[in-house]
Amino acid sequence: MYLEYFQLNEEPFNIAPNPNLMYPSQRHQEAIAYLQYGLRGNGGFVMLTGEVGTGKTMVSRAVLADLPDDLHVAYVLNPTLNRIQLLQTVCEAFQIKLDETSDHKKLSDALQSFLVTSHEKGESCLLVVDEAQLLDFEALEQLRLFTNIETNDKKLLQIILIGQPELQEKLMKRELRQLAQRITARYHLLPLTEQETLEYINHRLQSVGSVRPLFDKKAIKALFKYSKGTPRLINLLADRALMGAFAQGKFFVDSKLVKFASSEILGIVNETKSRWSFLSFFKGNKA
Repeated sequence: MYLEYFQLNEEPFNIAPNPNLMYPSQRHQEAIAYLQYGLRGNGGFVMLTGEVGTGKTMVSRAVLADLPDDLHVAYVLNPTLNRIQLLQTVCEAFQIKLDETSDHKKLSDALQSFLVTSHEKGESCLLVVDEAQLLDFEALEQLRLFTNIETNDKKLLQIILIGQPELQEKLMKRELRQLAQRITARYHLLPLTEQETLEYINHRLQSVGSVRPLFDKKAIKALFKYSKGTPRLINLLADRALMGAFAQGKFFVDSKLVKFASSEILGIVNETKSRWSFLSFFKGNKA
């Protein structure tokens, strides 16, 4: 709605993980480097963790976009599965055709045959599990067994686990010590600093065609204060603040607009007594 007003090509703060809008902060570059390092090894697990909204999915997609063509990739988005369901999902993701999909042994044999055949063709296989903190112990143990399929010098399946900090806590359990020992690279993604928040906002704006800053210095400080440097919250607040600037006919966002946005998005009570609402503004215009 505000794109034409601010002369932007597309929404700069869409919360969809678009790699084209990725801000290459030091933390995100390090995370990508750690994942790439782990994937250059001979198999096993690579783990990426971080709080909600810190950009884990964005990092993983940036890594996946730079993979060789001879790599088969299976992506599991819903890990709340039992052992059989996990095997079924992995086989489906690798497009393994089966007549029987409820027998554990047949599923395991089919996956092993696919991995061995791929290796003989000079191809590699990668399994990515998002929201991996939701996996139960049985499913995590099933993943470990996947990595038992190996040659003398290489495991035939590499696995990236992406999850919230609870995944780290889960892997500290004694029952999962064998899996934890197979993680060859791990990285915990932290929120942005205040300086990185400024650079993040300007990078996103420039990526969609903005020719000038749209947030003043106090607005940036307010965005950092309310978001605590979490990219997803920055996106939500910045988008709502731009909508507010458009609604009020302003050409830049100030700290007051960010405070109002935080009230709308986060339910934070602002220092001012009045509570501004985008909905009431548009209703008023229609009258």
